[in-house]
Amino acid sequence: MLSAVKELPEQPNLTLIPIGYVRTGKSVKFEALHQPDESLEEQSVLEITPREEYRIALQDLSGFSRIWLIWWFHRNDTWRPLVLPPRGPSQRRGVFATRSPHRPNPIGMTPVKLLGVEGCNLLLGPCDLVDGTPIFDIKPYIPAYDVFPEEKSGWLDDVDTWMAQPARYRMRYDSLAELQAQWLQDEWQIDFMVRAEELLERDPSPHRTRRIRKRGAEIHEMGCGAWRIRFCIDQNEVIVREIAPGYPLQTLIGEYGAEVPDRDAQMAFLSEWPFSADFPSRLKM
Repeated sequence: MLSAVKELPEQPNLTLIPIGYVRTGKSVKFEALHQPDESLEEQSVLEITPREEYRIALQDLSGFSRIWLIWWFHRNDTWRPLVLPPRGPSQRRGVFATRSPHRPNPIGMTPVKLLGVEGCNLLLGPCDLVDGTPIFDIKPYIPAYDVFPEEKSGWLDDVDTWMAQPARYRMRYDSLAELQAQWLQDEWQIDFMVRAEELLERDPSPHRTRRIRKRGAEIHEMGCGAWRIRFCIDQNEVIVREIAPGYPLQTLIGEYGAEVPDRDAQMAFLSEWPFSADFPSRLKM
């Protein structure tokens, strides 16, 4: 007969102090891929707090070509036992079977290329962290111990099979959306359409994690960081109607406007296409 399970005594709160912060230039989550794309020419910097003991602790690290970063999902303050992963068909999974940021203790870990050590700064390759992410620890990546290519990946094996299939939808742009996307790229070097197309070509249906929702009988809207894509679905075709800023003008010019990502670009966009701000009222026409 099994003995009764004893309740563990409540543990005191633990105190963790960041040893530094990552500077990636990615101000919104949409810009940070769920896994780093190492085909990109991208460099980030981990700024270690300039303390003598940390400087000494970095000794011998430059001999490694890859490191593990242990970090904090600092923009999350809630968690869910079931989450909706962004990859694959729309199905909720137990959070411990995912890498969702919404965890009981929002700790993350990621392997990154170490390009160099300059004083208390670590030069890193492509990174999936947003700017300002606090780092708790660094560990060397050791291929002999950290690579297990034959192990099973659970439900992700099914997702990989699903992702390997040809895309179900093809993309088409109305002339307005094409003009707006080109303007953003030429004038502000802002291009989120490649990432958006990867998601929409697979499944453009409403999805909380992919930030897709219905905005009317025919129109869908997808959040792409600080921007919005408005589209409709016609059989196996996704038709992008227009692009719009994610923030109203009142926010952009308000007290906290300076904290909004791509603020200047959004204000210039609204000067170029002021009707973008009237989208809700246009839905009712």
